[in-house]
Amino acid sequence: MPADLQAKIFEATSDGRRKVIVATNIAETSLTVDGILYVVDAGYCKLKVYNSKVGMDALQITPISQANANQRTGRAGRTGSGVCYRLYTEVAFRNELFENTIPEIQRTNLANTVLLLKSLGVKNLLEFDFMDPPPQSNILNSMYQLWVLGALDNVGDLTPIGRKMSEFPMEPSMAKMLIMSVEYRCSSEMLTIVSMLSVPSVFYRPKERMEEADAAREKFSVAESDHLTLLNVFSQWKTHGYRDDWCMRHFLHPKLLRKAREVRAQLEDIMKFQKLELISAGTDFDVVRKAITSGYFHQAARVKGIGEFVNIRTGLPTHLHPTSALYGLGYTPTYVVYHELILTSKEYMTQVTAIDAYWLAELGSVFYSVKEKNFDDRGARRTADREFSKRAELEMEMAKQREQTAKEAAESAEVVKTSSGSSSKIIVPGTPRTGGSSNRIGQTPRKRVGI
Repeated sequence: MPADLQAKIFEATSDGRRKVIVATNIAETSLTVDGILYVVDAGYCKLKVYNSKVGMDALQITPISQANANQRTGRAGRTGSGVCYRLYTEVAFRNELFENTIPEIQRTNLANTVLLLKSLGVKNLLEFDFMDPPPQSNILNSMYQLWVLGALDNVGDLTPIGRKMSEFPMEPSMAKMLIMSVEYRCSSEMLTIVSMLSVPSVFYRPKERMEEADAAREKFSVAESDHLTLLNVFSQWKTHGYRDDWCMRHFLHPKLLRKAREVRAQLEDIMKFQKLELISAGTDFDVVRKAITSGYFHQAARVKGIGEFVNIRTGLPTHLHPTSALYGLGYTPTYVVYHELILTSKEYMTQVTAIDAYWLAELGSVFYSVKEKNFDDRGARRTADREFSKRAELEMEMAKQREQTAKEAAESAEVVKTSSGSSSKIIVPGTPRTGGSSNRIGQTPRKRVGI
């Protein structure tokens, strides 16, 4: 809903009739509407919960906590006496509701947090003293995801590319995509795509004008990629002078586009600071799709039916969202990568791009390999596994040696410090000499009186 329609809740009715306002959790804390006398609390809310096994966010309807309930009660009668009607019993409130909401760190993807802690020099994350410790499975899954992206080595230490990724304030997959786009010479386009992914959907679809909005959206659609569709929207907005009236005419949120422009400027500054080149690929969109694959190869799906896909790694059935540029394309691409999975009525992929299967084998060799006809790759796979094991053992040995060397250096430094501290003496003016004489250092000579 656009901002002008949302603002109507603050306006009084012309003939003085009472208003009914239907609101989400935002009305608990972030929003205060004057004149509210009655609040109806249903006792439920939608919480975003991350499933680490399949890498999917789900909006689950869950009972609220006691803290939520008290906050909702406080909404009634902010400017006068009011009443809150709770649609659950007092027994349920006392016995069935948690005291506080489950902290977000325990129900979200921790890849960004793990990358930040690693960049700060934290070695053992499982023993890190979190205020609200997240599940160990979430931490291990996030570390595995970072290892797959090349941000962590086999020992769990940060790699040079991981150090660069930690400088970007975004999820690691997008940071990897942005860094790799410099190699593929399309960093300017990728910067725009990442900034558009960093804001909510810029498309506006009012219920009374849905067909017009869909027709306007189709004008921006780029076949085979939602990411390139977002790039096209930003490029067209830029061509038309960043005008708000053009956005409203094409059912786009001008406020969100302005936010994306601000994000792009900030990311551009970070890239310049990191000495990463800004290069435009022109109209060669294949390199852009390949750069997208370099960050999201672990979220790839293969076609199974009309509009239905299956995740290559987990085997989870997924679907194209009806708002996707690939939906109703006339044909279904064989392989796609997606930005994230969201569970509503089905498991939907958001921001999908069609890719070449060979790109997956090239960029995601950890997971995928190309099986040619009449070719048995079992021997090659065994060889690759042996080489990987040898490399992992070598890295482990090198890491142990580094730790041992650092420990010995620290011990020797401590010994030197202790020995130098015991041998050195501080002479203070006015103290007796070591020889036992009564003369003091710096003492004024006394006049000797003869007999």
